[in-house]
Amino acid sequence: MGIIAEKVFETVKTLPEQKMAEVLSFVEGLKAKQEAEDMALRNRALATLAKYRGRFKVEPFNRDECYDRPNLR
Repeated sequence: MGIIAEKVFETVKTLPEQKMAEVLSFVEGLKAKQEAEDMALRNRALATLAKYRGRFKVEPFNRDECYDRPNLR
């Protein structure tokens, strides 16, 4: 556990049970919000990729051919 997590744990241990439940509810809300933000970011990135799907010709990459170009000699 990190230093902050340990401090939170030590502080929460001293609270009454009802306050502990409130802290837990708050933390679960923060976690859900973070997960929603992460999912929104992922969906925006996937939407950007979907806009360009099929527009580029994909060619296999050959490392030996890459270094065997005339202008690199």
